[in-house]
Amino acid sequence: MIKKPILSDIKGIQNLLNPFIKNGIILKRDDDEIATNIRSYIIVTDNDKIIGVGALHIYSVNLAEIRSLAVDENYQKKGIGKKIVLALEEEAKKLGIKQLLTLTYQKEFFEKLGFIEIPKIEVPEHKVWSDCIKCQHFPNCNEISLIKTI
Repeated sequence: MIKKPILSDIKGIQNLLNPFIKNGIILKRDDDEIATNIRSYIIVTDNDKIIGVGALHIYSVNLAEIRSLAVDENYQKKGIGKKIVLALEEEAKKLGIKQLLTLTYQKEFFEKLGFIEIPKIEVPEHKVWSDCIKCQHFPNCNEISLIKTI
């Protein structure tokens, strides 16, 4: 079931994200940052266990980013990630967002959903200085930047 999380879901979100954070795939966000942005997230649950998460982070009236996308390894390859991205895309459309950005190691996954690769130089500067600078891979990032017009 896809739904909006509540503050008591933060522990479950963190538990799901931790292996991806340890592997350097997803940026660490502390509980307070998730709480502040809780309305940006959606979760997928199975028997009250959070098995998928994603967030829609708005940068401007025209641009938002899909970030913190993760699916429990026991539930991968079942279409859950796709459902999360499509739900976030629908939310973006309702808000009037025109483009969705993502930085990822899963290029093919996003290309199947209509995203196209762009040079990192085109990624908005405020993304680099607000998020990328916190990454263990900065400044030698090998993530791929992709964008989709919706």
